Amino acid sequence: MAIGDLAVTGNSPRKSAPPSAFTYYDQLGLHPSASERDIRRAYRELSKRYHPDTTTLPLPIATQKFQALNEAYATLSNYERRSLYDAKIRYSRVFVAQVPSDRTSRSANGEPIPSDSPGFIDPIDRPLSSGELFALFLMGSTILGCLALAIAIAVLRGDPW
Repeated sequence: MAIGDLAVTGNSPRKSAPPSAFTYYDQLGLHPSASERDIRRAYRELSKRYHPDTTTLPLPIATQKFQALNEAYATLSNYERRSLYDAKIRYSRVFVAQVPSDRTSRSANGEPIPSDSPGFIDPIDRPLSSGELFALFLMGSTILGCLALAIAIAVLRGDPW
């Protein structure tokens, strides 16, 4: 099942038009009332499935689908962008919560990101994956190994500390 072939909303699948006709919610397979956690979970699952490095799809198609997923997630994970997008697709929530003013997205150095900036995913927006943690472990153990090797060589040569 590909994103462009079938869109699932609720429990009823429907045949699709071209991917550009989908809403961001359709691209992630979610209902517009989905929570932030549901959006993040759907994005992570689909990004693993359609990432150009891990999929069996042709590279141009995989790249296009992955970029569409990134754009959808960047919009729906940001409260202000999501509100504007919901107004654009004419979806309104019955219960509107008051949002504190400090809910703006911030870059890695703490500066606010304007809501009209391109949809890029902030690296601090998600936890580290198991592969990233493993890479950090390998780098740390390499540094400690090099340090231990340098000390061992110095001791064997009889060099002063």
